[in-house]
Amino acid sequence: MKCDILIKNCSVLMPDYSVKENQQIVINHSKIIKIEDSDRSSGRYEASEILDGRGKLALPGFIDSHTHTCQQLLRGRTANEYPMVWTRILVPFESNLTPEDCYYSAKLACLEMIKSGTTSFAESGSTHMSDVAEAVIESGMRAAIARSTMDIGGDIPSEMKESADANIKHTEELYDAYQGKGDGRVDIWFAIRQVMTCSPELIKEIGIEAKRLKTGIHAHLCEHKDEVSFCLQNYQKRPVPFLEDMGVLGPNLLTAHNVVLAERDIDMLTEHDVKLVHCPRANFSSHGFPKTPRILQNGLSLGLGCDGASGSNLSILQEMKELMYVTKVCWGLPIFDPDVIFAKDLLNMATMGGAKAIQHSDTIGSLEEGKKADIILIDMMQPHLTPTHNILNTVVACAGSGDVKDSIINGKIVMKDREVKTLDEEKLIHECSKRMKDIAERARI
Repeated sequence: MKCDILIKNCSVLMPDYSVKENQQIVINHSKIIKIEDSDRSSGRYEASEILDGRGKLALPGFIDSHTHTCQQLLRGRTANEYPMVWTRILVPFESNLTPEDCYYSAKLACLEMIKSGTTSFAESGSTHMSDVAEAVIESGMRAAIARSTMDIGGDIPSEMKESADANIKHTEELYDAYQGKGDGRVDIWFAIRQVMTCSPELIKEIGIEAKRLKTGIHAHLCEHKDEVSFCLQNYQKRPVPFLEDMGVLGPNLLTAHNVVLAERDIDMLTEHDVKLVHCPRANFSSHGFPKTPRILQNGLSLGLGCDGASGSNLSILQEMKELMYVTKVCWGLPIFDPDVIFAKDLLNMATMGGAKAIQHSDTIGSLEEGKKADIILIDMMQPHLTPTHNILNTVVACAGSGDVKDSIINGKIVMKDREVKTLDEEKLIHECSKRMKDIAERARI
């Protein structure tokens, strides 16, 4: 039988988080058509391309459920900046981006994500999103792209704000132009940048239009105490019940950060099946420590995001480590409870939690026959990974981005032996280096 790709003699992370050894993964027409024992299927398939999986672990591609691809040209600028990073640095930076800046920044972000094991991401929004969409299509990645929407805020310059009607109109134009492009890899969503920069009118209209188009909404939620104070002062409610009043709480809402949630907030988000995302390094460096064990206990869907490259990098593997250790310190150590979070919880956040966040859990997020072939291969034959008593613990605690050797997205090989096939790494780095200097001068940051 002919097929597109055959991965031979690999170990496979199964949907129940067990690991099967000596497996073969058969891929055809963008999907996984068979996962079976390698010895039983020898010679059965004639593949256009064969990947040697010996010593490698096959996992679902990681999903970065909250990022800002245009911040790739801000790397290293905000790591030691606190407070008021948003008004002092991010706003001047974002307001000075050109379409070409966003295009190259997004391509560089895609390059870094691919080399870190990420196959899908949710873009939370900036400017010039059509150029970001073009970059995603070229890279081979899968993405839910939202256009930044803001219509209020004294600290926001006029060039970054639009009326509610204009915000809706421009997102709908982006939807018409790019929804389903790249062989179905691109989705266009609405965005609520944050409740402090979006009027009730805009938020209500976003909820209505997202339902009409059957698409998602990407929002920053309960990221910091100032957001809660703003809502209490202006609406006499915390952000979560305020959004419920606006009609946007629902299964199609992805909320990022979720640091300062009250107990009732968590229950309300659970009732509405909202998809939550943690950004561990961004949260811990600037905002605080989310109630992760309580969120998991409630059965909420939880994903992971890197929140852009301005203060760190785009490695979901690193986010898993940070969340694991800080959760144990905050919630486990004070009561001598080592079981506040498990490796399989973290792997679930990085894969199925992300798939649910971007509304594609029926097609990605796990390695199963019939699902899309979004697969990464980690080289386990290294002294920091092998031998091991528990392979899940070892992957989460010890594996790094450089251990990801191969990546398949939508049934196509985008990286083989660490070489990305869809993007010119050297050229991108050179071009983005020049642009970083130019933007810094224009924005005076």
